Amino acid sequence: MTAWLSVLVPLLVMFFALGMERVESKMREATLRPEELDELLERPRPDEIRALFRQGTGRALELFRLRNRAPRGRRSAKHGKAA
Repeated sequence: MTAWLSVLVPLLVMFFALGMERVESKMREATLRPEELDELLERPRPDEIRALFRQGTGRALELFRLRNRAPRGRRSAKHGKAA
């Protein structure tokens, strides 16, 4: 019985550690910078708020990041025309 426990306990600890690594890696990918959250909450759009309540923070941030990408391209095009 002791031999089984000496084999089983380390294996359980190892599988638990591997499972926690997966959880941690998913959390690391979904990290949110505080500046992004502040900006999202200061100037929200209706579709972002709707996504926040219906689908969670991930979808709302996705819409927010898409919104932030679009104006940058337009700004550079406007500056290119003005110069």
